Amino acid sequence: MPLTVVNCPICRTKVEWKDESLFKPFCSERCKLIDLGDWASEKHAIPVKHDIDLDLLDDAGFDEGDFFKQ
Repeated sequence: MPLTVVNCPICRTKVEWKDESLFKPFCSERCKLIDLGDWASEKHAIPVKHDIDLDLLDDAGFDEGDFFKQ
């Protein structure tokens, strides 16, 4: 089986992709926690495409304060 080597996403250190590599794809717990902190502080985000055009909702009056009041 060929040995796969990847770069740590944080510090770019080479990491062997194998079962014994506890923090893969990161080289260490430190790099793993830095990445987790980046996600928590929203430096990373997964782009989302809205199914509904939000401008159309504004045109329909959904942004009015009393729209949902009976």
